[in-house]
Amino acid sequence: MKLTKKLTPIASMVLLTLGSMSVAQASDSVLSDKLSIGGFIDMSYYASDTDGGSSTHDAGIDQVEINVGYDFGNKLTAAVDIEYQDQSDDLEDNQEVDIEQAFINYAISDSVSIKAGRFLSYSGWETEEPTGLFQYSGTGYGGIFYGGYQQGVSALYSGDGFSAAVSIVNDLGGEGTDTEHPAVETMVAFMPSDSITIKGFYSKDGDVELLNTWASYSVDSLTLAAEYNTAEDSMFVGSDASGYLLMANYGFSNDWGFTVRYHDYEVEDAAGATFVEQSAITLSPSYVVNDNLLMVFEYRMNDNGAGADVDELAIEALVTF
Repeated sequence: MKLTKKLTPIASMVLLTLGSMSVAQASDSVLSDKLSIGGFIDMSYYASDTDGGSSTHDAGIDQVEINVGYDFGNKLTAAVDIEYQDQSDDLEDNQEVDIEQAFINYAISDSVSIKAGRFLSYSGWETEEPTGLFQYSGTGYGGIFYGGYQQGVSALYSGDGFSAAVSIVNDLGGEGTDTEHPAVETMVAFMPSDSITIKGFYSKDGDVELLNTWASYSVDSLTLAAEYNTAEDSMFVGSDASGYLLMANYGFSNDWGFTVRYHDYEVEDAAGATFVEQSAITLSPSYVVNDNLLMVFEYRMNDNGAGADVDELAIEALVTF
């Protein structure tokens, strides 16, 4: 059994094949044949040490999310995700409660569905939520190469070994309502076997162009994944970015798993000078305490190019319901 974080149940019910999410032991509370509620509580201890610099130590609630799903019947469903995040630091108290997603989904047939509202982009191997990650941290480059949360409409086709999607949204990763210059996200996916998945995404928003491709191989207790990204103008006008990751996860038993990940990315300005550069090796054991509690441990070594290197340590408790 491969050990991953648990996927939020309403998302797995409604979104069908949402991007790169890894489904493992989802739990939910079905209040009736039509209404269901689920979610998670994510808390952690985090420490970092910068070479030649300062160290930090933080502990507390990172995120709480409530997912509500409703089945109207006649192939129409709706989902609303309410999120609390605490991103406070020593300088600013930043606690927020947001409507993370709110959309309706209509199944035209067993293969074709359309959703409308605010929803998460299909793009990216690593998920936005902690429940879909194989380790504690994301690479940190998702904001450069992935679509993020966006408002619009999306059509999805899911067939035998093949799926495709087209989304027309106001802004890639944006929350605006201006539809004068919409953005487009496209996806093609191939599943030649139960073990292999290959997906490619091309997104365009004016001068911004994003290309995300990833492939995974999963058999028994082993999961392997590779991702490659390019982006133009995604950070600022004239920026040119590229990045990739390699990941392996192995479940040693029904309780213990271990993830190794390497990622690397850089962003250049219009003159070709490197603006952002980072690579990191992440080592992350995980332990399933019970059906609702997962413990994740992580040690991450960051090489920030010309900047100071940073070592990070994290212990996470993730409760799903």
